[in-house]
Amino acid sequence: MAEDSLRISGLSSGLAVILNGEDSREGSSKSRLVSYCDDFGHQSVERSLEYIFGLPNKSIGLISGQVDSSLISAIIKNECSEFHSDLGAIIRDKDGISIDDTGCTPFAVGLDEFSMCGEIRIMKPPLHVESLAVFSSARANACVWKGKWMYEVILETAGIQQLGWANLMCPFSDHKGVGDFEDSYAFDGRRVKKWNKKDESYGKPWVVGDVIGCCIDLDHNEISFFLNGVSLGVAFCGIRKMGVGVGYYPAISLSQGERCELNFGARPFKYPIDGYLPLQAPPSVNSFASQLLRCLSRLLDMHCTEGAKNSSVEKLRRLKRFVSFEDLFHPVTRGIFEEMFSVLEADVRSIEYVAWGTFLSFMMEVFEVQAPHDYSSLDKILDVLLEFQESHLLFEHIINALSFACKSAKLVLTDSPYSGPYPYLALACHMLRREELMVLWWKSEDFEFLFEGFLSQKFPNKQDLESLMPSVWWPGSCEDISYESSMMLTTTALSEAVNKIEEKHRDLCRLVIQFIPPVTPPQLPGSVFRTFLQNTLLKNRGADRNLPPPGVSSNSVVVSLYTVLLHFLSEGFGLGEICGWLKRCENGPDVGFLHRGGERSFPIGLFLKNDPHRTDISRLGGSFSHLSKLHPANDQEDEVIRWEEGCMDDEESRVTHLNSQKPCCCSSYDAHLSRSLKDPIRYNTKGSRTHCSPISERSAHVAAECSASSLNDEITDKPSSSDQSESEFDYRPVQHMRFVPRESNMSSATLREEELLDMLLLLYHIGLAPSFKQASYYLSHQSQSISLLEEADKQIKEGACIEQLKHLKEARNSYREEVMDCVRHCAWYRLSLFSRWKQRGMYATCMWTVQLLLALSKVDSVFSYIPAYYLEALVDCFHVLRKSDPPFVPSAIFIKQGLASFVTFVVTHFNDPRISSAELRDLLLQSISVLVQYKEYLAAFECNEAATQRMPKALLTAFDNKSWIPVTNILLRLCKGSGFGSSKHGESSLSSVVFQRLLREACINDEGLFSTFLNRLFNTLSWTMTEFSVLVLDMRDKYQVIEFQHKKCCVIFDLSCNLTRVLEFCTHEIPQAFLRGADTNLRRLIELVVFILNHITSAAYTAFFELDHFSRPYRRHGHSLEKVNRGMILAPLVGIILNLLDASDNMKLGKHSDVAAIFASMDCPDRVYYRFQYLLDYNWAGSFRTDCYITKLLQLENFMTLLISLSESPEVDEKCYGEETDEDDNICCICYACEADARFAPCSHHSCYGCITRHLLNCHRCFFCNATVVEVVRIGTMTG
Repeated sequence: MAEDSLRISGLSSGLAVILNGEDSREGSSKSRLVSYCDDFGHQSVERSLEYIFGLPNKSIGLISGQVDSSLISAIIKNECSEFHSDLGAIIRDKDGISIDDTGCTPFAVGLDEFSMCGEIRIMKPPLHVESLAVFSSARANACVWKGKWMYEVILETAGIQQLGWANLMCPFSDHKGVGDFEDSYAFDGRRVKKWNKKDESYGKPWVVGDVIGCCIDLDHNEISFFLNGVSLGVAFCGIRKMGVGVGYYPAISLSQGERCELNFGARPFKYPIDGYLPLQAPPSVNSFASQLLRCLSRLLDMHCTEGAKNSSVEKLRRLKRFVSFEDLFHPVTRGIFEEMFSVLEADVRSIEYVAWGTFLSFMMEVFEVQAPHDYSSLDKILDVLLEFQESHLLFEHIINALSFACKSAKLVLTDSPYSGPYPYLALACHMLRREELMVLWWKSEDFEFLFEGFLSQKFPNKQDLESLMPSVWWPGSCEDISYESSMMLTTTALSEAVNKIEEKHRDLCRLVIQFIPPVTPPQLPGSVFRTFLQNTLLKNRGADRNLPPPGVSSNSVVVSLYTVLLHFLSEGFGLGEICGWLKRCENGPDVGFLHRGGERSFPIGLFLKNDPHRTDISRLGGSFSHLSKLHPANDQEDEVIRWEEGCMDDEESRVTHLNSQKPCCCSSYDAHLSRSLKDPIRYNTKGSRTHCSPISERSAHVAAECSASSLNDEITDKPSSSDQSESEFDYRPVQHMRFVPRESNMSSATLREEELLDMLLLLYHIGLAPSFKQASYYLSHQSQSISLLEEADKQIKEGACIEQLKHLKEARNSYREEVMDCVRHCAWYRLSLFSRWKQRGMYATCMWTVQLLLALSKVDSVFSYIPAYYLEALVDCFHVLRKSDPPFVPSAIFIKQGLASFVTFVVTHFNDPRISSAELRDLLLQSISVLVQYKEYLAAFECNEAATQRMPKALLTAFDNKSWIPVTNILLRLCKGSGFGSSKHGESSLSSVVFQRLLREACINDEGLFSTFLNRLFNTLSWTMTEFSVLVLDMRDKYQVIEFQHKKCCVIFDLSCNLTRVLEFCTHEIPQAFLRGADTNLRRLIELVVFILNHITSAAYTAFFELDHFSRPYRRHGHSLEKVNRGMILAPLVGIILNLLDASDNMKLGKHSDVAAIFASMDCPDRVYYRFQYLLDYNWAGSFRTDCYITKLLQLENFMTLLISLSESPEVDEKCYGEETDEDDNICCICYACEADARFAPCSHHSCYGCITRHLLNCHRCFFCNATVVEVVRIGTMTG
């Protein structure tokens, strides 16, 4: 036998030094080999093998034959007996645990199917589970009653999950699970509570990717939980002792859609806890495999040492006294793997444990976690491994382990930039460059599941952020100034780490794109990646709902995919031209798709085909099934729409990628803003507080602070404009647009850039929009917390009593913690979502998308089929960029230099009847409402031809039940500066003279439209004031104030003020609508003014305006603090009265007496005089910069004098009140002030013409009998 000739007498004394050394690579290999010079007589092969296998001196005799794998196997079997000592042995004593393996693999721990309540689906064997029911629970098949045990739960979602232990007596139900009964104990990191019949606060919040260790110590009767290896403390003490075989079982309860992966010990724990044993014992072969791989590591150590220049090994090798690495590597490696696979084959289950633990660690050690990576050594190992057919199963498990590791790997500051999932991604990318391994991965059933795992990235929880950013600083903070530079360094390092991870994501996707699967018929490059994208989108249908369906991908996967596609489309694929599917363009082949100028095209078939992943997606015109019946467009499926970039913009202001003036995404403005990347911290504080917009924005970036839907439902009897449509929504023709047939040689399975853009927008909608919404929340909350912290500091400095000072300091510490948490979150979102190239790509995406929508808007049959997410993603992305921190470009050029088309689109389509969803139209209207609050953006509207031609008239039309709030906000902004008391804050400098003129012309030129608008304005203002009154009186009667009620009351009061300002503008610009013709408008106006005055000046409202509890400041999102006061609405009321008086004089109508007469005709004239006196006595000094208001008040006082004199005149009494007669039939029974001089036809009921005219504005039925009114007949000859 070969082993008989292994030993010879005598040993090299120098080699003993080698054999006594450490096994680690960091050992002093060089010093151990130098001593070999002591003996020149012995051959090197034997000594090298002794070193590799850790054998004593003279263990291996003279080797006369060739060194091959059989020789190595013989050495392992005969000389390395300790390697085999654990084989076949049970690793630990089984005392204290019982595993019910009925129908299962012996000693395998899993979920007991008979214990399941609800519906739990095994997403991926063995224990990747998801709840499909409202609440699902299950126990494991292992019971413990003595000792210390643990299992791990890896969170795939971060919702409501109760994880812990329970006995058999715990009766699971559809609403109760682990921790809801006696002898069951659970932890829920979503609600941050522990559960045992009742809940108590415990632990810390968890996030996706966290690993929860569930530990039970039955020696001390305690249960504790660990978060990523860090103890959360003992959760339960004194748990009840159980007898043999009736102890505690691992148990979980999951709410609907929650997912997690359980590890009872079938794989090595991510965070093993000292003293606690896994429920499932590790296989005995693991120790044997570890020993073999340790030998292989020593062999690779020789290679590293041999590579050193002029090393002792190199010198001895030249003297033929030491064998070379190349001579030993292949036979030794092959022999080791032969032995390892022979043992693993005997226990197939053990290969998973070895692959996930020992072997993966070995490969990571060879590859080197930190760059530069040792590609050469890894390739040598892979070459030998792939010679074994048995290695395929091993590689399957390794790929699984690498994908899994990416989900839970957290960033570590000291390891940056090669931290988090980076090392696992780098190793996977290098392995998958081998076609054999790529085919192996692609053929696996879990290909797409594992692909998603590689694209996962653990979002840092609060504790992670604290370790990643130990020092926090923000401008104006009292922290140590050194924290500023410290935080800058940490964020820069983390930004590099994120960039490295994203780079590997792109590398992996490029490998998949280049991969050509071995199938018949042959497929083109990109087909596998395209299929993966489609299936991912199909899987995530409904992910944008408030309650997503089960099975959707984690947000990190969607964000990573979006980031990959955005980089490909914006910065290029970096692959050259692949089989002709990448376009060539004038800008050169390396220019990203989004930045190519000239002619652009898009296949219409993407909208007209009902692909599976689009089935449930709503379109601009409604559902696909509805549209396909009403507007079938099958004949256009193969068409492609083409247009020239920028053809929708005015020629003089057109900005394209081919012009000398480039868009912002490709301009020179990047240079002077690049310094913001070097100082990112300076942007993370009060940016949102510096804006002075008086109109708030909701978290989706464009909606009102008070949801309109909650108020609009209560508004009744106001006609809607939904039945009014514009004949055309193309204010100007689009040039250079045409339809052409699709290229016949382009396969439908080919990956196309236009389709990637379509997928990019959907990924943004379901993944990025929620992330940006969360980032916006933290930015807003940070601003509020900083204000509270500064206020607390101010009060502490001012001094207070000891007790009050104690509370202030406690509050300050709480505010400071909130600020620090928000600063960390904002910094994380900034470095992960707002890198410079991403902003550039997002800007180009907005340009491309809005031009596509404008081009398609000219084709009615196609426009309705556009998915709604195109519009939603466009609007959200636009406003995210507008508010980005740090800013992408200066606001003065943000729209002007590339996104003028966005203004064109929103003003053209916010009232487009082809958009069936009122919410989508409202989204466009809200965008206008937000943009016109800023001077720079308002200028863009004033220079936009579509805005000046369409917006004034369209706004008046859109003032209806659904859209009155944003329309009011827009009109208020456009009309600023012309009202009474509006000069205090310099509003005149923010006014838009252009749109004021256009609004006046629109009202004058279309009397019918203005009349309808004015009627709705009267009705809406009347409703808001009535609602305000009800709320105030309700709070007064309850003797308590609920914060929500107070806030709602303030918001409605604010809306009433805005509506009154709009009405004031109407009386200033179009006074003839009130002073000429029938007196209906004038009477309604004066009645409304008196109605508001009666409420606002009433003593019942004093508490709201004057008491300390009510006069506290309330914050409108993004604005400075402001008090609610009567002057906010009294000022426009005074303006309305003065406007009417001025217009009467200027128009020389002599209607002063008419205005006064109507005021005098109001019930209780004395009350009207009191209200006027209140206006005169009010302190107006706070509303004006100068004393110019005195003249105005003098004019009001003169009018009051006139009013008093008229009210005392019998002529006015007769005119206003009418003569009292015995014939009541001749008096209008509605107003009891005028003669009934008109009748309805055909029902013949009588009333005065003024009341009838006012009633017909809202309803065309008789207010007596409800009959339909056909005609109103004036009664020519009056009786009495």
